[in-house]
This record gives sequence, C-alpha cells and structure tokens, in this order.
Amino acid sequence: MPRSFDMAAEYEGTVEQVHRAFSDEQYWLVRLQDSGADEASLDEMVIGADGGIRVRTTQTLRSDRLPAVVTQFHRGDLSFVREETWTPVRDGQASAVVTGSIPGAPVGLTGDLSLSPTTASGSRLAVQAAVEVRIPLVGGKIEGFIGSQLVELLIAEQRFTTVWITENG
Repeated sequence: MPRSFDMAAEYEGTVEQVHRAFSDEQYWLVRLQDSGADEASLDEMVIGADGGIRVRTTQTLRSDRLPAVVTQFHRGDLSFVREETWTPVRDGQASAVVTGSIPGAPVGLTGDLSLSPTTASGSRLAVQAAVEVRIPLVGGKIEGFIGSQLVELLIAEQRFTTVWITENG
C-alpha cells in the first residue's frame, strides 16, 4: 500500500520567477550537477507553445553510497528517473504532475505539485506525493526512507532555486 507524504517549500521568488527557472535548460543542468548524485542527466525538456513544461531527468547513486536497507534488495548502482509536467502559469498559479521510478526495481512515485503566491514577492510549492515499494514485509520501511529523502530533496531544491532566481533574475 503506497505511503503518502505532504510537504511544502517557501520560495523568495514569485510564481512567475520560479516557473521561468523551471523552463530554463541551464537551470536544470546546474541543478542536476549540484544534486549530489554521482551521475545526473537531463534526458528531455519540452517547452510547449502555451508555456507548459515537461522535464525528465535521471540521477544515479553508486552502489557503495546506498544505505544497507536498499542494498539488501537492489544490486548495483541505483538510478532514479523523474518526470515533471508543469502547466503554464494561469491566474498567478501553476501545477504539475510528477512521476518517479527506479528501473528494475518495484518502486514508484507519483505526486501533484502546486505553485501559488504567498506574498507579492514570494511563493509556495505544495507537494502531495505517494511512494510505493512492492516488496513484502519491508516495503513500508523503504517507503519511509524514501519519504525522508524526499523532504531533504525538496529543501535542497528550494535552496538552489532561490539562489538561482537571485543570481539570474
């Protein structure tokens, strides 16, 4: 049974500024380079005529960096494929659907993202995600581990995006 996680991050940039960063290929390349993964790639980036955004990335951790709870069930390096599909900004807000998978592993992530204004110069990203690990008896423990990693990832991505907006307008 999937485990749900509700999280949020506050940005010092407006919805438009954050969305504009998400539509910048250089933003993604630098963000991935700064992600802490051993390997990272921007596999696909499509900007729709309406301003919608679809991004697919792959991040890989070498097996020697994986926690024991993961290496018990996954041999070798671990790659995480993530896809985000953002709507254009409408009425000062944007939303996205995110999916994630680990090729060759019974793990899936789905989520809904909502970017909305908090002040004249700030915004909030609300995340509702579900993680499912289809391994009997220990799946829930691994889901909890993944959930804690999602929180850390959200914090790191919020920090990166805030600095990016400050430095790149």
